[in-house]
Amino acid sequence: MAVADKMETEEVWRRRRVWMMWSAGIMRFLLVAYAEWHDEHLEVPYTDIDYYVFSDAAALITQGKSPFDRATYRYTPLLALLLLPNSSLHRCWGKIVFSLADLLVAYLICKILKLRGVSERQCFICAGTWLFNPFTFTVGTRGNCEALVCAMILWLLLCILSGRILQAAFWFGVVVHVRIYPIIYVLPILVVLDRNYEKMIGMDPKGGNSPSSGVVYTLRYLLNWPRVMFGAISGSVFFALCGLFYYIYGGQYLHEALLYHLTRTDHRHNFSIYFYSIYLNEAVGLNVVQRLLAFVPQMSVQLVLVSFFARDLPFCLFLQTVAFVTFNKVITAQYFVWFFCLLPLILPFTTLKLRWRGAALISVWTAAQIHWLGWAYVLEFKGKNTFLPLWIASLVFFAANLLVLETVILHYSFTPVFQQDLLADRHLKEKVSKSE
Repeated sequence: MAVADKMETEEVWRRRRVWMMWSAGIMRFLLVAYAEWHDEHLEVPYTDIDYYVFSDAAALITQGKSPFDRATYRYTPLLALLLLPNSSLHRCWGKIVFSLADLLVAYLICKILKLRGVSERQCFICAGTWLFNPFTFTVGTRGNCEALVCAMILWLLLCILSGRILQAAFWFGVVVHVRIYPIIYVLPILVVLDRNYEKMIGMDPKGGNSPSSGVVYTLRYLLNWPRVMFGAISGSVFFALCGLFYYIYGGQYLHEALLYHLTRTDHRHNFSIYFYSIYLNEAVGLNVVQRLLAFVPQMSVQLVLVSFFARDLPFCLFLQTVAFVTFNKVITAQYFVWFFCLLPLILPFTTLKLRWRGAALISVWTAAQIHWLGWAYVLEFKGKNTFLPLWIASLVFFAANLLVLETVILHYSFTPVFQQDLLADRHLKEKVSKSE
């Protein structure tokens, strides 16, 4: 009777999740339609300036020109190709695509959580934290492409957890081509692809316990089939795409879509603690060494996080993304979406509850951001010199991000995905049942 009641309860929550998805989709469609009216009648536009850049780049391709002829287009040509119907079908095409990707993220969140043994009720709550987060649904409906990147990251994570290493490698190559920052995930992914992973996907039936020693054994352990294939396929996909567009668009593609992001030093709309230094050196510009030095603390933190938390892959990716954004030379509001898509994956495994500590943490982070925005408004719209208070606000926001990292780590129940976890047992049972 208890089992039947549990199954019935799970079905109820599953239906609620379906209705929630439909409601979130309708809300996004209405926001896309509202944006048309808003942009037509109000002074401050709803549509993101980047969306006009994407659309103009797509229009240039239809004319047989380079998308990089559009000033400030610094993305892969794949994005402009995806938005070609903006010119021929409707200018809202891209927003609809991004909003659908937004919904796909919620679906993938539920798939990953179910794979890890999370209940339908928890899936409902976790998906809701993405679907109704003001940052996420406004970013997509304003015409920003970050939801596409988030969907690809969650899909490759799902492929890894499901044992589909070849698909994961392909999509990792694609997502790093589209956005460079996911390259930071390569280390924890390679850590996870060890002998336990081979055993889980049925490639190491003996469990890898055969006695051997020396350099040969070490190399065989480190350079196992999943790691070699992941590196070879993802690298081939990345370089094939980059080589193709370099062949078509030449050095313009290389500089705008790749090299620019490595040395980017914008000071406007930048939450980073580096923005004031960038502003003070704007006249003479930072040399290459100064620009690259900012990567030292950023990458050092990445190595520490990977060394401690790589076995719990979703949690490690979340921490890496928060740290990467926090220590980056340039931080804009759209970057927060990068870790918001990973946040629902760790919620079922944390003791941090919304009431009261969770709400306090959200309040501190939000207040630090509003504090920064207040000084930025006075600077940009009132024309007053608030650079020093704005830099102090950046330091406060930096401290708030570190507080979030520390608090989440302290209240998280570390759960390796392929060791002492339901996931590995479930895959092994499925393989046994299929063989029988």
